[in-house]
Amino acid sequence: MKNRFGKEGGKLGFEVKDDRKSKILYVLKVLWEDTDEEHPMSAVLMASKLKEYGIECERRSILHCFDSLEEFGFDIIRTKKGTYLGERVLELPELKLLVDAVQSSKFITTGKSANLIAHLSELASLHDRKYLKRQVYVNGRVKTMNESIYYNIDTIEESMRNNEQISFQYYNWNADKKMVPRHEGRIYRVSPWSLVWDRERYYMVAYDNSSEQIRHYRVDKMGNINNLDRKREGKKLFDSIDMANYTSLNFGMFQGDKQTVQLEAEEDMAGVIIDHFGPSVWMHIAGEGKISVSVDVAVSNQFFGWVTAMAGKVKIVSPKSVKAEYNELLRKCMI
Repeated sequence: MKNRFGKEGGKLGFEVKDDRKSKILYVLKVLWEDTDEEHPMSAVLMASKLKEYGIECERRSILHCFDSLEEFGFDIIRTKKGTYLGERVLELPELKLLVDAVQSSKFITTGKSANLIAHLSELASLHDRKYLKRQVYVNGRVKTMNESIYYNIDTIEESMRNNEQISFQYYNWNADKKMVPRHEGRIYRVSPWSLVWDRERYYMVAYDNSSEQIRHYRVDKMGNINNLDRKREGKKLFDSIDMANYTSLNFGMFQGDKQTVQLEAEEDMAGVIIDHFGPSVWMHIAGEGKISVSVDVAVSNQFFGWVTAMAGKVKIVSPKSVKAEYNELLRKCMI
């Protein structure tokens, strides 16, 4: 794989025709790949390294290259032990965080993770790249197998830039572990207005032309996406929506009637509730180790599932209709 300097597999990816023109690029290449704060390089060693690339360069000429690179904006640090490239586009701790995020992300496929990490590693020196060979394990996260999601995102973004509608099919997994189209292959036609990343998933928020409502769709379940030569609709409705509120109500809880639900929870569940519903959630101490919580949620089986997962430490108090619906769900689960 060629890197940013044109080198491939340890050999030059092109023939050097003029040492004078390419010299400064190879000086930068050596500084970028072979030096850091722990590994400064003398001009003599630099000259020897450049010779490996077919570049003949004297010490004075190398120093002039350092001056030119510094004038251009590179952080060239000179010490008694030698010279090295100081501040980079991303520092090692930042690269570690990004590598960990890529590696643990459910959304990014295994193959794409390896590819992205390889590109991120190029931003570090050869000496530091060994620290980016990390293995991050995140409980319960399984890498997606759908590579087409990257192209789906590009197509959706293109349609939004061009103010166009799109058509697509929506898929679900079946018992044979295959993705099959919903509603017998029905073609969805919508006006996309936003892409949202929430809980390891990408969603497209769009205006559904047929129902005249704002809906969201998981991008990894979309297939056969096509741009339509029709202007988007629903801008006025989309602009009227508070996206932060829409996200908190819908994503993770899926569709359902939006209601204000009163909860009673044990006091040590405060952190769990804030992590799930956000720091703005209404909450006060009710006494005897209990807290009272008010949340605006899309009431659905997913919301009831979250309450159930709290193993009795969070209970629904009101409205009575929501409490009755939850009790009926529990009854069905016991049959």
